[in-house]
Order: sequence, then structure tokens, then C-alpha cells
Amino acid sequence: MDISNRENDNLIENLKIHSELIAALLSGVIILFAWRMEAGGLTTAAVLAYLTAFIIGGYAKAREGIEDTIQHKSLNVELLMVLAAIGSAIIGYWTEGAILIFIFAVSGALETYAMNKSKREISALMKLQPEEAWLVRGSFEPMKVPVSSLSVGDHLLIKPGERIPADGQIIKGTSSIDESAISGESMPVTKGIGDHVFAGTVNLNGTITINMEKPNSETLFQKIITLVQSAQSEKSPSQQFIERFEGNYVKFVLIAVGLMMFMPHFLLGWDWNTTFYRAMVLLVVASPCALVASIMPATLAAISNGAKNGILLKGGIHLEHLSVIKLLAIDKTGTLTVGSPVVTDVIAREDLSEQEALSVLASIEAQSNHPLAQSITKYANERNIQTNQGIDIEDVPGWGIKAKINNKSYVVGKPDFVGSEAAKEFSNQALSTLAEEGKTVIFMKDDKGIALLVALKDTVRDEAKIAIKQLKELGITVAMLTGDNEKTAKTIAAEAGVTEYIANCLPETKVDHVKKYLNDYKYVGMVGDGINDAPALATATVGIAMGGGTDVALETSDMVLIKNDLSKIAYAVRLSRKMQRIVKQNIIFSISVIALLIISNFLQAVDLPFGVIGHEGSTILVILNGLRLLNRNL
Repeated sequence: MDISNRENDNLIENLKIHSELIAALLSGVIILFAWRMEAGGLTTAAVLAYLTAFIIGGYAKAREGIEDTIQHKSLNVELLMVLAAIGSAIIGYWTEGAILIFIFAVSGALETYAMNKSKREISALMKLQPEEAWLVRGSFEPMKVPVSSLSVGDHLLIKPGERIPADGQIIKGTSSIDESAISGESMPVTKGIGDHVFAGTVNLNGTITINMEKPNSETLFQKIITLVQSAQSEKSPSQQFIERFEGNYVKFVLIAVGLMMFMPHFLLGWDWNTTFYRAMVLLVVASPCALVASIMPATLAAISNGAKNGILLKGGIHLEHLSVIKLLAIDKTGTLTVGSPVVTDVIAREDLSEQEALSVLASIEAQSNHPLAQSITKYANERNIQTNQGIDIEDVPGWGIKAKINNKSYVVGKPDFVGSEAAKEFSNQALSTLAEEGKTVIFMKDDKGIALLVALKDTVRDEAKIAIKQLKELGITVAMLTGDNEKTAKTIAAEAGVTEYIANCLPETKVDHVKKYLNDYKYVGMVGDGINDAPALATATVGIAMGGGTDVALETSDMVLIKNDLSKIAYAVRLSRKMQRIVKQNIIFSISVIALLIISNFLQAVDLPFGVIGHEGSTILVILNGLRLLNRNL
């Protein structure tokens, strides 16, 4: 699709979204002319003008009400408004009936705007996805091809100022990347060879080449769009209750209006004109328009706000649950911590230099795929320590490695594998201190004994410490789940600042711990990133997945942190609590206005024009109050 076609589609979509508002304004203009023509008395021309205003302003809502009634076989507020307008016209109150239609059409247009707000946010997101990309093949010149024709493994050239067309890994070049469309963060991120980039983000200044890693349908960007689209269609329990309540309430109002048309005449001595007039006023003021609009606009605004800030919520129900969670359980590795251990201490035997011993160890570890081995190799490479390639090793799963270099035998691994007594003799005090600090200790033994000690530790994310502090300030207990031993768990827990921790926690027992927390706290959140976290995420009241986690965790969770930033959880909690406050304000306000107007009508203290303004004005106010959640800063 070219740019001109896209602009035409945008124009058509905008006209469609605002068609109700245009109809409402047009009916308002016609009402004004009809009112001027009625100055000398109600004329045929004035009546025709009012009828035209009725049709133009009320058509959309009348059609919606009739179709909804037929489809769900239940009455709704749209029908109440149409009946009230017709009733007003029957008793000669053409102006009041027309004003009712006008204001009802305006509030309906405003509600449509609120409902379509997050949809327009998604449409805007979808436009950020490039439709063409520069494909690089061998030594040929880059050629522009449709993104839909790309496949995993293709090399793509991205020039300065262009949007990245696919998820991939940089294989050439360095640049600053604007990831605000994905994470909500405005500061660009510098990325180079080996770093991952995402579709929809912007390459700011350098030319880079990437290796495409995911098909277009599975990019992180596409997942965001899919998740938010599904969130729009999922209604919260409160909204579902209001919709069930609406049908029964409308029946009650119609029965009350039917009684109002006769009872006051016989019981209170009202004349028939007053009785029928007050029945029409009751039909207007008792309609639950404001109550029905109290929840959905606020919910959609909150979901849209979260998406802008790198928080994907899969529906209003999860927002409601998030506002009441009492405990948040957090998986340690890859969630609370970075997930990859780093070397913190290196101690060599006295007759060896640290560099010499580390060179031997790194040469051995370079042959292994174990995360600890990779961390040691990375540590050596960063210090330009030479390593030997092609060394024969014997990997003993769960324990360590045996190797032979220049006819010398080496054993690398845990104390029990290399010889616990020898390890203790080498550095008993250091070993005890390192264990207390929550570090994992690896030994290398040669023919003379222990040659080298290396300590590694999975470090706590900086943002995790901030996040836990913010959550505790919100009154939420934070628990850490880890498979580490008691000493390591205690150290990490103290460093992160969590309220409590569970050590030696096996992946299959996480669900049991979450269930126990549910019994104790009732509302529990769970944060994880791996396949083994998926059952616990599904068990918790709110499952929260890290955006960089596995597809299973993303699909099972109720909320996704796109940037892996735990501090966004506190933002989401504040957002959900603010949404609940606004919803409560809307409900209390709308019920109060309805009650006040009904009482005033029985006391004959409010006429139809003021009843219309009070009723429809309250509807507009609750919608505007809900739209306050679009404000990005809470």
C-alpha cells in the first residue's frame, strides 16, 4: 500500500469515527433554526425541522438500540432515550425532545471517541511497522523488497532515520536506536554487533545490518498489537455486571414510567397533561446512561496508558485484580537478577600468576556451553587473556570438567568434584566468606593441587531494587522464589530488599508456593520469564511476564513488561488503583445524579430541559473523567 492510499484510509477512518459527532452538531444547528421558526408559534415548518433533527441526531443510537435489543433480546438505554424523545413530542414539547436527542447524540459521540481511542493507538502502532526493507545478499547492491516476502536468516540493511522492519541481531555497524514504540522509554539506546533490535523501532544515526531472527508474524511488535487488541474486547467483571444490570434496570424504569402515567392522576390529583409530562421526565432522568458509561471508557484509557509505558495488559479484569494484590512473588533468575552470572573474585595459587592460571581455565571453559563456563570465558576475553583452542575435555554433567593440556591433567568444578579437603585447605576462610556473600565458587585443580579459585554471582538488576522499594511503599509484600541454597538466597534477598524468600525452590513446586500465598493473601501476583514459570503465572491472580521471556510465559501471563523493567509493576499498580478510584467516583456520581433528578421530578422541581441537561451532562462528565487516565504521568 503506498502513502497516498494509506492517507486516504486514515481520512475515511477518521470520518467514520467522528460521524456521530457530525450528526449531533448538524442536528443541533437544525434545532436552533426550528426554535427561531417557533418564535411566533409552532408551525408546520418548525415541526418538520424538529423531525429532521430527531432523525439526523437520533438515527445512529436508535439503530444501535434496536439491533442490540434484537440480538440480545434485552432492553437498553438507547431505547429509553428514543421513547422519551417521542413522548416529549407527543405532548407538544418538541424543543425539549429535540434537545434530548442532541445531547444524547453528543454524549454518544464522546463515548464512541473514548471506545475508539485505544483502537486508534493500535492503528498508530501498526503504521510504525515498515512495509519495505533493504535486503542484502552477498556482494550485490541492497534491494528494496516487501517485508512480507522476508524470511528468517535474511540480512537487512537499515539506514539512518529508517524504522527497523524485523526482529534481529546486529551483525554489522553501531547506532542509537529509538525504542519508545516498544518500551515507552524516550531515551535512545546505543547498540552494536551482537545486540538485538526490534521491528518498529527507529535507527537514528548509524547504518546497521541485521540478521532477521523471527518471521514478521512473530515479532515482539506484532505481539504487542495482538495483546492490546485482545485486551480491548475483554470486559472487566464490573463492566459485565453493569451490562447485566442495564437490561433489568431498563425494564424497571419502563414499568415505573407506565405507572407514572396513571397513578399520580388518581392518587395525587395531577391533571393528565402534568402526569404524562412527569412520566416523560422520569423516562429521561431515570435512564442509566451515566452509570453504563462509568467503567468502559476508563478501562480502555488505562489499557492505552499502560501500552504507551511498555506495559501490556490483556484485559480490564487484570487491571481490577492488579489494584488489590497483597503479595507479589518474583522468580529470581532472569527476573529479579540479570540471569547471567559474572566473575567477582579470582584467587590463584602462590606459585602461579593469576593471568597464567586464568588462561588455562578459560581455555578449558571455552569448550563448554554451561552458563558459568561462558561467564568465565567472557571475563577472560574482556581482559585480553589468551586461550588455547581444540582442547579435549570430558564434561561431567552436574559436577564439572576434566581436561588435559600439554600432558597435564586438570579438573574444574565444585569442591566435592575437585576434592573438598583440598579446596578447603587452599582457601578455607575465602571460601566461607564467598559463600556467605551468595557467590558460586569454581575450582581448578592440577597435578600439584588447587591452582585457581573463581567466584561468580548473578547480580540483582538495579531497577529491581527500585521496583521492590516502590512496591513495599504501596503496601505490597514481595517474596522471592529461588532454587539457590539458603545462604545465597538470603544474600540476594537482602541485596534486593524483598520482604521474604523461599530457597531451594524447585520449578515444579512454584505452583504450590503460589497456592499457599493465595490462601494467606487471597490476591497474589507472580513475575517470571521462563517455561518453568508458566504454571505459576497461570495460578496467580495476576501473572506478569518479562518481555524478553519465553513465548509460553508471554502467552500464559495476564500482563507483560516489554522492557523487562520491574519498576513498571509499581506504575501498573498505581494505574489500576487510580482507575478503580475513577470508576467508583463515576458510579457514585451517576447514581447520585439519577436519584436527585428522580426525587426532584416527583416534587415537580425539575422540568424536562433541566432533566435532559442534568442526565446527559452527567454522562458526558463521567466519560471525561474516565479519559483522564490517558494522561501518561500518574
